[in-house]
Amino acid sequence: MMSAPATSGPPEFRDRREAGQRLASALIPLIALRPVVLALPRGGVPVAFEVARRLRAPLGLLFARKIGMPGAEEFGLGAIAVGGDGNAETVLDKPLMQKLGITRAVIAPVIRRQRKEIIRQQATYDGATPPIAGRVIVVVDDGIATGGTMRAALRVVRHHGAARVVLAVPVAPPETLADLAMECDDLVCLVRPPDFRAVGIHYADFQQVEDEDVRQLLAEARNMT
Repeated sequence: MMSAPATSGPPEFRDRREAGQRLASALIPLIALRPVVLALPRGGVPVAFEVARRLRAPLGLLFARKIGMPGAEEFGLGAIAVGGDGNAETVLDKPLMQKLGITRAVIAPVIRRQRKEIIRQQATYDGATPPIAGRVIVVVDDGIATGGTMRAALRVVRHHGAARVVLAVPVAPPETLADLAMECDDLVCLVRPPDFRAVGIHYADFQQVEDEDVRQLLAEARNMT
């Protein structure tokens, strides 16, 4: 599946819901395959909600968190993702860690903290992951930067026996998508800016998605199916 060309000027998307509607239009061929849509909370949920509604698919959550460098946790060293059975997939950038002299023991507290946050999200959202084995799974987020968190999420889906894994996002840099292509069977991305700087600049409205927003969208999605 091809992407639309990147544009210059104003942000390409009004907000996450509008981005999801446009993304859903690109995924229409999947309707006949009865897919399951999984969102990365929190930002991916409004996008995935619109995809699930258009595809008439169940919506669930796929919990994934970035593992940052201690003291500078915006600098990602990997990610952890957890599926519905509680099994975790941890993906670390080992060459980068070796270059920086950071061992697994050093980041172990960060991994534990992010795992604790995933447990909190699971309890807060009551968003059980639908069955994955043998299904076509569409994994959705509001955008991708470095791809570490998404890589862990895709590996969890593969580990759970998905028949086909589709990665679908509104925006991501071309080089990150090239790296992630080997982790999925299909990849749909609407905007691939060669001069990518941040996901948020491609949205006119990129305000934080709150826990209550996630709960409301999940409840609405359950009423649709």
